[in-house]
Amino acid sequence: MMRMVLAGLALGTAVLAADLSSSVTFTKDVLPILQKNCQTCHRPGQVAPMSLLTYKDARPWAKAIKAAVILKKMPPWFADPKYGHFINDRSIKQSEIDTLAKWADTGVVEGDAKDAPPPVDWPKGGWEIQPDVVMDLPPHEVPAKGVLEWELIALPAPFKNDTWLTSLEVLPGEASVVHHICFSFVKHKPSTVYNRYEWVAVPRDASGNPTAGNNGLGVLPDMHTAMRNVGSAEVQIRPGAPTLRANNDFCYLPGNSVDDYRPWKAGKLVPAGSDMIMSLHYTANGKAVVDRTKIGFTVAKTPPLKKFLMQQSGEDTPVTAPSEAQSRAAFSSAYNPSFAIPPNAGNYLAPPMDITFLRDVEMVRLRPHAHVRGKSTQYTVTYPDGRKETVLSVPRYDFNWQIPYGVALKLPKGSRMRFEFRYDNSVNNKNNPDPSRWVYQGFQSWEEMMAPNLGFLLDRDADVSGLMSVQN
Repeated sequence: MMRMVLAGLALGTAVLAADLSSSVTFTKDVLPILQKNCQTCHRPGQVAPMSLLTYKDARPWAKAIKAAVILKKMPPWFADPKYGHFINDRSIKQSEIDTLAKWADTGVVEGDAKDAPPPVDWPKGGWEIQPDVVMDLPPHEVPAKGVLEWELIALPAPFKNDTWLTSLEVLPGEASVVHHICFSFVKHKPSTVYNRYEWVAVPRDASGNPTAGNNGLGVLPDMHTAMRNVGSAEVQIRPGAPTLRANNDFCYLPGNSVDDYRPWKAGKLVPAGSDMIMSLHYTANGKAVVDRTKIGFTVAKTPPLKKFLMQQSGEDTPVTAPSEAQSRAAFSSAYNPSFAIPPNAGNYLAPPMDITFLRDVEMVRLRPHAHVRGKSTQYTVTYPDGRKETVLSVPRYDFNWQIPYGVALKLPKGSRMRFEFRYDNSVNNKNNPDPSRWVYQGFQSWEEMMAPNLGFLLDRDADVSGLMSVQN
């Protein structure tokens, strides 16, 4: 009898030991997953609502983490895996999902501190990159309510000599009110006025829509420009278009704050004496705030072999005056007068955009852009031999996560790309501000846009003219 008891105890001890050895712990199993997939955003100073750096941080959120990864809400990644290959794929592996779910279901065990990987040495001050140069934008007062138009402002670039940038990051002071912060580097003109905001005074009705014949993305029949100096509330109005034009070499958007060219051993040249033409768009959210945005740059010690080129965002329009900046891919306006989403339409297909490449190109980025009614998007390439390939399909577009998808596409001269976007103006779209209205293209979030945003790699000294043509 005693032998049976001892044998039973031994068996129970062995089973318990096996259970303990196979249990999921934070230090050994969960923390490495969080470091790789989550902590870029889930740490102090970043956009996520809570930190996931430590066991104490993560433990209260175990069930929420499980739900988010099972439903594929986190990490944010919306590319259909059936199409394309992406060098920055954020999607989490099924084995990692299983580990996080098991941890939440089996007691949220901390584990032995000796099993934990070293903490990631994140840049200080909320940065994702560790900038060599930091530029402070002028403080910008954002009212609690009202329609805020796109503002343009010229600032001197913070570089005295020819400088190759290898990465940059926009760090908003009040991210909740920032629709976008975009900028380009242009040659200084003696007529340029610094520290003065300019914007098109778009005539709008009480609901915020442009009045008849004054679409926000078209040429206004009686255009007027509003202006105010930094630090002043006095607004002056004059007839005509703004003197500035932002070509949007880089845009901060929700879910997209960093441009990093280092993985390609590439950069972006800023000639000495350049100006930065900023395009700022704030959206009132019911609380008056002052935004204090910073821009950080890393700088190459020697010129890189390649340069990164972003086509104009497609948000460029005849509303603003032409720019002298020529070192970019030619891209026509994304404005299409046929774009009109009917009330309650749940799956509106916008007029497609067709792009023809006029020489061999190396494409490394696709970043689709729409506003809150954007539903799904697709990029399809037709090669010169007639072969077709869907290189990106996003069946669930999310305005709050405007992800750049890193690709490696070498497209021969004569290749064509069709860019399509569908929109949901129905009550089923939780972000839809008003399903009962017709929706046209415009600058505001309750209006719509459709921009493909293509990124290219070129040899450092290559001519960038004549890259492609667009039919819209």
